[in-house]
Amino acid sequence: MLELAGIIILGILAQWVAWKFKIPAILPLILIGLLVGPFATLFTEDNSKLIEPIWNGENGLFPGESLFYFVSLAIGIILFEGGLTLRRSEILNVAPVIVKLITLGAAVTFFGAGFAAHFVFNLSWPISFLFSSLIIVTGPTVITPILRNIPLKKDLSTVLKWEGILIDPIGALVAVLVFEFISVGEGKTYTLTALIEFGKVVLFGFTFGFTFAHALAFAIKKNVIPHYLLNVFTLATVLAVFVLSDLFAHESGLLSVVVMGMVLGNIKLPNIDELLYFKESLSVLLISILFILLAANINIEDLKLVFNWNEVALFATVVFIIRPLGVFLSSINSGLKLNEKLFISWVGPRGIVAAGIASLFGLKLARQGEPGAEYITPLVFMIVLGTVLLNATTARLFAKLVGVFLTKSEGILIVGASKVSRLIAIYLKENNRHVTLIDNNKNNIKIAKSLGLEGLVGSIYNDKIKDNIELNDVGFLMALTGNSDINKHAITKFRDQFGENGSFRLVSTEEMNDPKNNQQEVLFSHTDGFNTLMDLVEKYPVINEIKVNDKEHYKKLIAITKKDKEVVPLFIKDPVKGIRIISAFSEKVEDIKEDSILAYLGKPIYIEEVE
Repeated sequence: MLELAGIIILGILAQWVAWKFKIPAILPLILIGLLVGPFATLFTEDNSKLIEPIWNGENGLFPGESLFYFVSLAIGIILFEGGLTLRRSEILNVAPVIVKLITLGAAVTFFGAGFAAHFVFNLSWPISFLFSSLIIVTGPTVITPILRNIPLKKDLSTVLKWEGILIDPIGALVAVLVFEFISVGEGKTYTLTALIEFGKVVLFGFTFGFTFAHALAFAIKKNVIPHYLLNVFTLATVLAVFVLSDLFAHESGLLSVVVMGMVLGNIKLPNIDELLYFKESLSVLLISILFILLAANINIEDLKLVFNWNEVALFATVVFIIRPLGVFLSSINSGLKLNEKLFISWVGPRGIVAAGIASLFGLKLARQGEPGAEYITPLVFMIVLGTVLLNATTARLFAKLVGVFLTKSEGILIVGASKVSRLIAIYLKENNRHVTLIDNNKNNIKIAKSLGLEGLVGSIYNDKIKDNIELNDVGFLMALTGNSDINKHAITKFRDQFGENGSFRLVSTEEMNDPKNNQQEVLFSHTDGFNTLMDLVEKYPVINEIKVNDKEHYKKLIAITKKDKEVVPLFIKDPVKGIRIISAFSEKVEDIKEDSILAYLGKPIYIEEVE
């Protein structure tokens, strides 16, 4: 009981440490597993592990093949959750370089790492290509923490983010297929019978995954499943599909759940976001338990197999030759600059899917007596640990070295996607500023996207917004909702990450009536709130501009906006600095330059009014 409780406690503690220090969770999880597992034999009196996953006659958590079954089911649930995130529209709409990275780049890794493993460690071709298929995947869970605090151009962040998301289930699918091909051959010549067995695995895997995904979607749409049972019923269905598929075709369960997740994620379901949230929470718990167990299950003898110069040579080949080769081939005619290609080549940490499936397949093949199977788990674990450590410690420095590090974040995050926000966002975009709107109203975001704007559906109360590495170049925050509490919360919560250069919100009704109010974060003016702006947008749906001759001229313009309730100042277009957001302290004109332009909302201001 102590060991079981300890695994959960240590797992969640590792997740917290990863969150606190903004590092991939897989790093502390595997290190803890190695510490309580193989490394513990170096300092315990009886040379035993502190946590022994498999029962050895004296101690251990899982008797017989129980660990093998738990790992299989846990990996199945994790892969199903990964499949849910893969949307067909995202594959079709992403930039060509991302499509090439998950196809051509993956092929380069598959064949390059396979050849390297064969010649460096003298492994059989099947085992070598199983290894290479396992290290295809990168994964968003390892890339996001590494890039979270590195200000990059949006396009660069997008490439890395979507490569990780899209290649996760694709890489898992390739690994499963390679493993099945090895398994049905049983170490012998791949006869017609073996090929038929392999075909059965593919057939039943795709058939069960596709069929049950549509059956579950039908039940959800027809309200056959009560809402409070939806998440657990889906979990039970995933486990049932995994086991049932495995009964019809041995080892086809993983393929079934990957396909089921991919199909279900592309069907329009009313509760898909809620389902994703539940599966993500469950995956966090399973991953925390799983990787401590898997790392602890490695023996010190297994580590000695790869703790040599051959592993260094293989690691260097994968990181410094194969990854850059795949990136550069995939980015031909892509528009990416040389320094951007170099940075993408450098950032390729392997993730949770690679380590998890490697352990599962290593266990299975070792039990089958496949020659060289004992190398799979330690080799992949060393590649995972090495790439995560390398990128976590050097990505920021390398970004500065190659010149992709943004010295100043000029992007703007707008909270709220109402008509006012959309009009302002269009103006900012037309003036070469990267703008992203966030709103929990899906219709508002849908309209924003139809206008060519970037939008995220989400709540500011959700911490996942902070993990969006596509917002790495954001340095300004504007809260423009009609709810003053939401605006204030947005400023408080996101000021440090998204508002380093300026955080602003609309004035509240209470602040309008307070003559002593001097909140410096208030946008535009102290007397014009959300309702005023909405009324003006309905009446004057355009942002006007007027040239500023000098500081005195600017003061006169601001005086007009204070007297006339149908004019609200928004921005100053500086001839040197570009767009600048106007706060309520617009009277401060020390740095107003000649030939600046005042952008405002409302009725036109005529020159004679300013004279």
